[in-house]
Amino acid sequence: MGFIKSTKWFLALLLCGTISSSFAQDGWEMLFNGKDFSNFEQLNGNAKYKVENGEMVGTSRLNTPNSFMATKKKYGDFILEFEVYVENGLNSGVQFRSLSLPSYRDGRVHGYQCEIETSDRKWAGGIYDEARRGWLYPLSRNEEGRNAFKPGEWNHYRIEAIGNTIRTYINGVQCANLVDDLTSEGFIAFQVHSIHDEALEGKIVKWKNIKIKTSDLENERNRVADHAPEISYLQNELTPNEIRKGWRLLWDGKTTKGWRGAKLDGFPQKGWNIEDGILSVSASDGGESTNGGDIVTTQAFSDFELSVDFKLTEGGNSGIKYFVDPSLNKGAGSAIGLEFQILDDKKHPDAKKGKNGNRTVGSLYDLIRAENFENSRGKNFNGIGKWNNARIVVKDGHVEHWLNNVKVVEYDRWSQAFKALVEKSKYEKWKDFGVIPEGRILLQDHGDQVFFRSIKVREF
Repeated sequence: MGFIKSTKWFLALLLCGTISSSFAQDGWEMLFNGKDFSNFEQLNGNAKYKVENGEMVGTSRLNTPNSFMATKKKYGDFILEFEVYVENGLNSGVQFRSLSLPSYRDGRVHGYQCEIETSDRKWAGGIYDEARRGWLYPLSRNEEGRNAFKPGEWNHYRIEAIGNTIRTYINGVQCANLVDDLTSEGFIAFQVHSIHDEALEGKIVKWKNIKIKTSDLENERNRVADHAPEISYLQNELTPNEIRKGWRLLWDGKTTKGWRGAKLDGFPQKGWNIEDGILSVSASDGGESTNGGDIVTTQAFSDFELSVDFKLTEGGNSGIKYFVDPSLNKGAGSAIGLEFQILDDKKHPDAKKGKNGNRTVGSLYDLIRAENFENSRGKNFNGIGKWNNARIVVKDGHVEHWLNNVKVVEYDRWSQAFKALVEKSKYEKWKDFGVIPEGRILLQDHGDQVFFRSIKVREF
């Protein structure tokens, strides 16, 4: 009997050694040993972490900041896989290429986070830039990815961070497809989110089978799914995928090529500046087109998708107009066209004018109020002094406004409903307002300093 037991023990040890050897040869390594936190350190908050049954277990704690169990080692390019279980109502995430520096908010953990959540919003697998830029890749444009996470079950996550591409998968379904080059290296950390509701205290999130691969990554990449649109944050630069899909830069980041004054034959001699890849309109008296004036594209557009990054100064007002006919208004004021409103809603008085908030940021100015189509948390606005993205999609009369990749306005410019809105607005006097077959794209001078970059377009 003793011989049989010894033989079984030997065979099990041999098998274990064979599996470990094969695992190592594949280039994968366990990031968490399932025994202790010797390769980790806890940062920021005081939520409780423990090891139980080979799993990393985090327990929520009332009124403590976000807590992070972070690797002591930094990682650049890698593929990370793990399984996670989170109790309903608790928010969590896994940080990667993240940092904690004394010089940045007294060591506040910041950087990329792959979302883990159970809310009705269904953004699990999206990319959030913790304590920095906010949501980079919400799942508002990826319906299949939104349904990949299974609440109340163990879910398998995969994060591919290779060069400037970041892709995430849950249970084999692609969620995020991000291109961003802000941070190339940092630690990996497992988050227990802060809570302020007593009902959530003691909720747990747990991880297991956490492994990482840092070599031969190109051969290990998953296929990119058609349902996961690429979102790029490269400045004034197109990705190979964007070029393949017909995108082009509408502003080259250096010159005035392709643009002119709305009421001029050339580009304004004052009021607009180009510096470090940023196009800005100067502050003046807060009036419409009283300094350098609006600028428009030299080309007209019909069906298109436009993406523009913008940054507001405090109290700022501007706009992105489309289907602009510069000949409509030769007098004082701005050129006439449909407008994606750019505004400091809190400080600029125009936010309280119009009707029901239809002059706030992201709105179809003076016609349709911008509101979050995803949930009731308010518009996905990053704030004053931070970069925001405006996306306008026009196809066969159907128009959408997106603010930081969340839809805020949708309408049909050829519909009776749209015609009725125009008849009750300041645009009633302009013949064929908003329904001309093609028009220019405009950046507005409204007397406040506003910054623009990464202006790109594709036509349908």
